[in-house]
Amino acid sequence: MATVVIRADRPVEGAPLADLAAATPLTEDEAATLYRRALGDVVEIAETSGAAVLVTHPEDAQQQVRDAVEPALDDPDAVRFERQVGSTPAARLGNTVTHLLEEEGESSVGVLEPTAVLVDRSTIDQAAMTLRRHDVVVGPATAGGIYYAGFTDTIDFTDGYRPPMVETIVEGAVEAGLSADVLAPMPTLATPADLRSTLPILRARRAAGLAVPERTSDYLDELGLRTVETEEEGGMEIVRE
Repeated sequence: MATVVIRADRPVEGAPLADLAAATPLTEDEAATLYRRALGDVVEIAETSGAAVLVTHPEDAQQQVRDAVEPALDDPDAVRFERQVGSTPAARLGNTVTHLLEEEGESSVGVLEPTAVLVDRSTIDQAAMTLRRHDVVVGPATAGGIYYAGFTDTIDFTDGYRPPMVETIVEGAVEAGLSADVLAPMPTLATPADLRSTLPILRARRAAGLAVPERTSDYLDELGLRTVETEEEGGMEIVRE
């Protein structure tokens, strides 16, 4: 069976999206709230796919993560929650993927970033279909980051988070003798550059009457955030209306 993994950070002030609080009008508390809203939206989308859903969390943060996730689910019992194991983000990624593929016998494991709010069911389904033809599939975000990484076999995850991550993971697949593919790029909320790209897409989709991640979009509207052009040519910044 295929599994989609969402690896959650501790959803409290000062923990997730710290770069946003430092480089945008968001406060640390607002950044943490935005993270919780995004986490709920992403897990809800994953639940609509045909895959099993696993949410991993830092030690002693299960209840905080559950509180952010369960209100978004039709069936909270259908989603597994497990503690993350590993001393670094790359180790935690590798441990999760390796355990599911080798110990639990899953056919594929897709790791979805909890800030990938533009992902929809078709994105997840397309990634799963691509994993039938390739061993590793990566979805690039802004500036070499990723919003998705899928595996039917393991690679050397030691330097898996070395920037640019999209290139690092594909190189790891090639070095392991595996086939790899790259999905269409999609920004997340993980960095100021991502947020600058995601904000106008969400506003445009809402204005056009298209589907949006409701919790995230509603909160960004509540905060009055938007991306505007700066005096510097080609420059963009996030402001409050």
